[in-house]
Amino acid sequence: MTSRCGYVAIVGRPNVGKSTLLNHLVGQKLSITSRKPQTTRHNLLGIRTESECQVIFVDTPGLHLGQDKALNRYMNKSAANAFKDVDLILFVIDRTAWTDEDEWVAQQLAASSSPVVLVVNKIDKLENKQDLLPTLQKLQDQVVCEELIPISALRNDNLDRLNEIIEAHMPEGDFFFPEDQITDRSSRFLAAEIVREKITRQLGDELPYQMTVEIEEFRFEEAILHISALILVERQGQKKILIGNKGERIKAIGQQARVDMETLFDAKVMLNLWVKVKSGWSDDERALRSLGFNELDK
Repeated sequence: MTSRCGYVAIVGRPNVGKSTLLNHLVGQKLSITSRKPQTTRHNLLGIRTESECQVIFVDTPGLHLGQDKALNRYMNKSAANAFKDVDLILFVIDRTAWTDEDEWVAQQLAASSSPVVLVVNKIDKLENKQDLLPTLQKLQDQVVCEELIPISALRNDNLDRLNEIIEAHMPEGDFFFPEDQITDRSSRFLAAEIVREKITRQLGDELPYQMTVEIEEFRFEEAILHISALILVERQGQKKILIGNKGERIKAIGQQARVDMETLFDAKVMLNLWVKVKSGWSDDERALRSLGFNELDK
């Protein structure tokens, strides 16, 4: 049997469920998720190999209209680069909502030579299911796409059908990655993302958008994985919020992150967290590059 292999970009505005969809399509948690918009900041590859087909999914930052800071520009450029040379684009939207940002994303995709599948996510949250059919009919007239499919990534609703559509678009060719590889990202990157997810979930609306995580130590010693993570914020007040009363919040973040790390790395983890104020990092392109936001150069 001839093998098939190709790239699929998952795109859309922030907070429509792209990272949750990636995790379910790959079958393992790779991309961090939260209810906070713009949680994803980097493109991340998730690789699924089944039988004779390998699909390489590209999870992208949410495309959005804001370009006011270097971090915003980086995220938009990173997402736009992802769908230039792919075999299929999954354009994800949130239920029956259609916003100016959705329209803007649709305009960006209209210039792409890759086929587009419009994925209507979170249908499990629809209060009135009768709204779905007329909305789908309207979207088919509104968006240039080959197919349209309603799903719930969180509930695994209709993902089998979506997988069939994806695999049908994969070209014949050899696998690009070993069959047991599930991502292109390093363990240090995944560790930093786990810490950032726990911060995002702990802080909710208190979360400082100008926050990032840098792994300073990642080493095995006597069967224990030692990880030290530096959390950067821009103001002293943000540092106090992160640490919490008597250090309770940073302790909870560390405990939750360690549990996920031990599952991911299949090892006992000793995790140390520090918080440091670095004023202006999110609008400093040199600082962004030093923190791993390298696609600004591409």
